[in-house]
Amino acid sequence: MSVIATPATAQILGTDAAACTSRIGPAIQVAITGLKDRKGDLKLELYPATEADFLKDDRDLIAAGKTFRRIRAPTPAYGPTTMCIRVPRPGQYALLFTHDRDGRNKFNFWSDGAGFASNRKLGRSRPKLEEATISVGRGVATTHIRAQYLRGFGGFGPLKAR
Repeated sequence: MSVIATPATAQILGTDAAACTSRIGPAIQVAITGLKDRKGDLKLELYPATEADFLKDDRDLIAAGKTFRRIRAPTPAYGPTTMCIRVPRPGQYALLFTHDRDGRNKFNFWSDGAGFASNRKLGRSRPKLEEATISVGRGVATTHIRAQYLRGFGGFGPLKAR
């Protein structure tokens, strides 16, 4: 993991941080808000922006020669949370954020968080591709994702502001 300070004193997390701080790209810089706590790891996953490939197993995508990339970083103890993930070329991609609170590297429906750039309430159903799609040009695309966690029978949603 690398952490690089930007002029605004925010840190960009992940091994791809230099792609965002250099502004060269192509990459996606993601500001993450609404974390339940500062435990565990944060993860971004990049998928092809097609229904057939969205959220498909990474081994299958890689074996088929399709785009898949994963960036992990420990959750920072305090301050703004920003991550960066490189993309292979300009185009449309699907981006998933997860907060792995127990650090087991497997999504725990009951405690972990998730989010997409659309920031629509996830509810109880499988996310739709259009909720995760982002366009990336030659430089660095920026987006904001608000983390969502299981909130009873209504499914996943953002936490209420404290």
